[in-house]
Amino acid sequence: MIRVVTDSAAGLPEDIVEELGICVVDLHVMESHGKDGAELSTSGLTALELAALYGRQMERSGDDGVLAIHLSKELSSTWSAAVTASGVFPNNVRVIDSGTAGMAMGAAAMAAARLAQEGASLDECYAAAINTLERGHTLVYLSSTEELRRSGRMSAATAMLSTALLATKPIMAIQSGKLEMVGKTRTQTKAFTKLVDLVASRAEGKPAFIAVQYNEDKVSARRLEDLLRLALPDSSFMLVPLTDVLAVHVGPGAIGVSAVFS
Repeated sequence: MIRVVTDSAAGLPEDIVEELGICVVDLHVMESHGKDGAELSTSGLTALELAALYGRQMERSGDDGVLAIHLSKELSSTWSAAVTASGVFPNNVRVIDSGTAGMAMGAAAMAAARLAQEGASLDECYAAAINTLERGHTLVYLSSTEELRRSGRMSAATAMLSTALLATKPIMAIQSGKLEMVGKTRTQTKAFTKLVDLVASRAEGKPAFIAVQYNEDKVSARRLEDLLRLALPDSSFMLVPLTDVLAVHVGPGAIGVSAVFS
């Protein structure tokens, strides 16, 4: 059976990982000590780590194959390491640059893993993951731009604006693999209204899969989820905390919305 691998940037809940037999590899979160005290940062996985992982998963698949879906190559070095590692298994490991982060990536892994459980081929699992990613969109509400600015994960244009955004509540989108600003508001309430409008207009009245991911502020995340439920009836919803590897970059109070549209 095909094995599906993704990394912790997907933010998949443990029960789904177990149910669908997905292998999740943790990206590295490190603590450093600077003049402002302890700071957290992240680093990608190495080709050596991934080659060993793919080898173990290949054994588990009975040599059927491995599909690896990783964090956007614009946000991490993991994808390039994955391509190098997959060269050890030229016909049996397929690597996908998700072009995103969060549960849009997780949804692609879920779609592929469900097919794998039904006995689908590596090509079929790959096609399902790509199709899901093409229909996915990720937005992020930031309470502050400080962590993101420090991490260097903003696009250059948005980084130039970051000091002007200090008193605002910006909304970012992952576009072409990078974080770009798509709106800025003065209050959380206005930001949530904008977020719901952006998602609902893209859904065009059809049901969608919506995952709301939060860093610390579960109460606000639930409020946003309730607003999205009102705007998108018949859609399926998931509320999950942001994993450490994403939380480090977006800061306290950040809330991500990943949607996969019909």
